[in-house]
Amino acid sequence: MWNKFFKNYDRGFTLIELMVSIFVLSIAIIGAYSAFNIMDILTSNATDRFVAAYLAQEGMEIVRNMRDTNWLEGDDWMAGLVDSNIQCQTGCQADYKTFDTLAYYDSSKLLIDDDGFYNYSSGTDTKYKRKIVIEPIETTAGLEDIMKVTVTVYWDEKSNILHPDSNEDSITVEEYLYNWY
Repeated sequence: MWNKFFKNYDRGFTLIELMVSIFVLSIAIIGAYSAFNIMDILTSNATDRFVAAYLAQEGMEIVRNMRDTNWLEGDDWMAGLVDSNIQCQTGCQADYKTFDTLAYYDSSKLLIDDDGFYNYSSGTDTKYKRKIVIEPIETTAGLEDIMKVTVTVYWDEKSNILHPDSNEDSITVEEYLYNWY
């Protein structure tokens, strides 16, 4: 008789068991979705930082190439970098299309052209701005044989759960260039 009594209740899930299993399953799905959302945010931030690091390094290479071109042409090593026309101590901007001239930094965003190159003259707006600061440093002998070059790339960042108050992020590269001739 007892055997017959228990067999009647083993036929399927009760309503409570079904609700508990749906609750556990929904918590698992929500957790997985949240993890993918956070990974998407982190990937986007990493991509922005990666591009900004390359743009900062490119700004440094522009200044280094200008110094080297001055040497090849027999000019003063700081010509076009630190002179009376442009005071890069407060900031300037340059790209490879306008390689031999620096312009005053005016918070212009870099543009990207159809070939994938960043510049200030033509293309589609990007979120990045690049500021180049050049400070001549006087040595103990009284010569300005060193320049401190600082390149900072700024970009607009979306507010998200990881950075709720931020609108702009930046990365800075700093290097000392020497008068090696």
